[in-house]
Amino acid sequence: MIKMFLPEVSVVVPIYNGEGDLPDLIECLRSQTYPPDRVEYLLVDNNSLDRTSSILETTAFNSPSVPPLLRGGGKKGSSSLITIRNLSENQIQSSYAARNKGIHGSKGEIIAFTDADCRPESEWLENLVKPFVNPEIGLSAGEILALPGKTILEQHADRENTLSQKHTLTHPFCAYGQTANLAVRKQVLETVGLFRPYLTSGGDADLCWRILRETSYKLHFAENAIVRHRHRSTMKQLQSQWYRYGESNKYLHELHGVDLMRELTTQEYCYRLARWLLKELPIAVVNRAIASQDLVELFDTPIGLMNVRSRAIGQRQAKLPKAAWEIERF
Repeated sequence: MIKMFLPEVSVVVPIYNGEGDLPDLIECLRSQTYPPDRVEYLLVDNNSLDRTSSILETTAFNSPSVPPLLRGGGKKGSSSLITIRNLSENQIQSSYAARNKGIHGSKGEIIAFTDADCRPESEWLENLVKPFVNPEIGLSAGEILALPGKTILEQHADRENTLSQKHTLTHPFCAYGQTANLAVRKQVLETVGLFRPYLTSGGDADLCWRILRETSYKLHFAENAIVRHRHRSTMKQLQSQWYRYGESNKYLHELHGVDLMRELTTQEYCYRLARWLLKELPIAVVNRAIASQDLVELFDTPIGLMNVRSRAIGQRQAKLPKAAWEIERF
């Protein structure tokens, strides 16, 4: 009889003002095909101002630990009894501090991460954990796809695969996986440490790079371990997202020596806008009239330039706090 590889897993989810996301997220967790007696879900409230805390308390109260008698008893893709534990991190306002709280309270040998605004597919955890059967694998990163979006901004981000792990896995400095869909061996964290609790952006890259550069463990891309993420639907949200990308690059420059991104000059912005206005836009208008192409194609260039500008401003203005050098330990 072949013994199945089913390590104990702890799924850690940091949450800030997530009352609107929690019902759908919890339903996705209940639908996981991974045996419910082999996984715990640790939902960590990071000092939310809405009803997140009370929702988590109620959810945890109604989700008692799954007894061993149910081992292997869950049906694939069905909504089942799962173990949900609610924790809180109210001292440090940082998703990485919240993740550390979950790690400290975890029981599993594999720690998986996702976010409150993500929707894991039913086989997400099962596929994310499979690579760890190879003892050389220390990290497993799943793919991040978009939830259906209606606005032009959401459609633009979807066309660009903005959130895809394929971008971060080919980073010129060193590959890394985003914590929206990432798993790590707990024993690796005992070697390199946890997240930097006072870092506000770039902590996923920092952790992966410490593991890959300080140990012999490898990172595996589990492409079939899919979570779906909602793209930003307003200009303010989108610019904030790209501003944080710029901050992240500056922080990683300070921590790891990553090259800073070159900023576009005023002349380059003007040239690209002129090219869009005089060439790309007329062609896109004709294509839309003939082939009924998506409206988003008319605005790809200006949206992209606004994102690049926000990222440049974030990189220019970011200042790494001294406390962010601290690496939390077990």
